[in-house]
Amino acid sequence: MKLSQLFENVEYKGILPNVDASLVTQDSRRACAGAVFVCAKGRTSDGHDYAEKALALGAACIVTEHPMGLENEVTVENGRKAYALLCANFFENPADKMQLVAVTGTNGKSTVTTLIKQILEQTGHKVGLMGTIHTEIDTMEVPAKFTTPEAWDLNALMSRMSAAGCDTAVMEASSQALDQLRLWGLTFKVGVFTNLTQDHLDYHGTFENYYAAKKSLFSQVEKMVVNIDDEYGRRLLEECPNVDSITFSSKNDAADYTSHNVEFSASGAKFIMVGKSFIERVNFPMPGEYSVHNALAAAAAAIALGVDPSAAAKALSSSRGVRGRCEVLYGKEFTILCDFAHTGDAIEKVLSGITPFAKKRFIVLFGCAGERDAKKRPLMAQAVVKYADFAVLTSDNPRKENPYDIINDVEPVLKQSKTPYLVEVERRTAVRKALDMLKEGDVLILCGKGHEDYQAVDGVTLYLDEHKIVADWLCEKGLA
Repeated sequence: MKLSQLFENVEYKGILPNVDASLVTQDSRRACAGAVFVCAKGRTSDGHDYAEKALALGAACIVTEHPMGLENEVTVENGRKAYALLCANFFENPADKMQLVAVTGTNGKSTVTTLIKQILEQTGHKVGLMGTIHTEIDTMEVPAKFTTPEAWDLNALMSRMSAAGCDTAVMEASSQALDQLRLWGLTFKVGVFTNLTQDHLDYHGTFENYYAAKKSLFSQVEKMVVNIDDEYGRRLLEECPNVDSITFSSKNDAADYTSHNVEFSASGAKFIMVGKSFIERVNFPMPGEYSVHNALAAAAAAIALGVDPSAAAKALSSSRGVRGRCEVLYGKEFTILCDFAHTGDAIEKVLSGITPFAKKRFIVLFGCAGERDAKKRPLMAQAVVKYADFAVLTSDNPRKENPYDIINDVEPVLKQSKTPYLVEVERRTAVRKALDMLKEGDVLILCGKGHEDYQAVDGVTLYLDEHKIVADWLCEKGLA
């Protein structure tokens, strides 16, 4: 592709060389003959500092935000916006060949995107998915590096989805990705807002910045699906009056989609889904009120895309659930679950939905991530002691932070509570100890890892799959 074609809808100053582009990158280490290197200022580094290096490696064009006097340089107002547009152009704008759906919020993104995909697939669509758990190109799974990929990878994946015959791409929109403009230039048929609670303040600095990042998605959507049981959902609705809105709630009958006659169990929730012109029964295989919210969000999004309400309800009832999201690993004489919950609010919602069904003890294993928002650590512990009969405090992904320092941030909450607990910093050992405690009627939930099969420790990624740890333990006990 000639540079003149690549820059077709990008405003720039300067003269483009008459050459072909081989790739578009923000990483000077990837620069090569024919590369377009785009400079943008990040949180910890500035791409302009690497422009000369990229040129020395053979880059055909340098895109800067201010004149630097370099050979083959063009300037743009915003490097991140230009990068997103250039990446889309390089892959011939694959987003234009599919309908796009984005889901944002603190909790529920993976579940809602997966449910939307399942509903659409059961109604004849071929769907691609990008999210925390993995990327799916129709039925093929691809490992996910980020919740929302960088613009180059995002467009490369959408190009593969389109080539595979997908008519829809559903993606999680993380606050970091929105702040970094990775989705700039895309138009979404539907954008979904699940909820907003404390997380990622290590990145955003303030809660208001966090909200603003989430809100920015809705300047790029044709329709918005909003949880009005959440105060920030209601605020979002007020602040986006010109966007066609669809609301859902488990408490407010004024919403477009509501749930009635809800019956919870340890393995799911039965409810009646009520819309403006329909009433449908749903037997959903994931427990807790938050799961009802997720089901309503997915149904509302799918119906906004043209799915019949009865087909959406049927698809929810036959859902396979979502890996690592309140997933039942064993459910006979005692129950073992795992969940990705890693914020105070997420743990609160998961535990409150499970605790009524613990006939005997409710055992909760959890840990807090290293090099992430430390202010949420006591909030997580407070949620645990509120519901647990016994707590197991361990490591999550300590990364390069000392795991004992993380434990020391959390343990005071446990000490001040009446909840008995043990501390075991080595997570694999902690899981085994929690499993060994189980007696008939007990419920154990492993919080934090969910779908993950690794642990990040001191700069090293270690294999750790709680699904396998549990399966091995069940085999040893003759229960598999």
